[in-house]
Amino acid sequence: MGRGKVELKLIDNKLRRQVTFSKRRSGLIKKARELSVLCGVEVGLVIFSAKGRLYEFCSGESSLRAGANRSQKMIQSGREAQDLDNLDVPELTQLEKELDALLRQTRSRKTQLMMETLTALIETEKQLKEEKRLMENESTSSANNTNNNSCSSNDNVPATKLH
Repeated sequence: MGRGKVELKLIDNKLRRQVTFSKRRSGLIKKARELSVLCGVEVGLVIFSAKGRLYEFCSGESSLRAGANRSQKMIQSGREAQDLDNLDVPELTQLEKELDALLRQTRSRKTQLMMETLTALIETEKQLKEEKRLMENESTSSANNTNNNSCSSNDNVPATKLH
């Protein structure tokens, strides 16, 4: 008795979707390992979850990054030679996914840099406000000292009565 066919559509229930993702991810990694051993090939596998978490598998001695760089160079050289008008729907879909991943990565880095800059600016603002407060206090205290220490030229002159 075999399994029934599964209709390929988004699973509505989030819990079932997560369980399915976890099981199928494990199965996919197992199949990649088997393919590597049985056929003597290098296999690299990268999976991004819906929340953007990265799962990777690499067989052989080379790292996944080295393989990814090699693949990226091949893709870039291939894309340069191709015109977008000549791509079919699956190729365009794959290109769109690649661009989306790069865009997510770029936006994440941009957000990180903006937050670091904002934090530095807030710290600078605090320092400048503190310096301003100290300067105002010094200015006020020196003005008070000047007023208290000055003597009037009329202090030693006797008062005269005018008729």
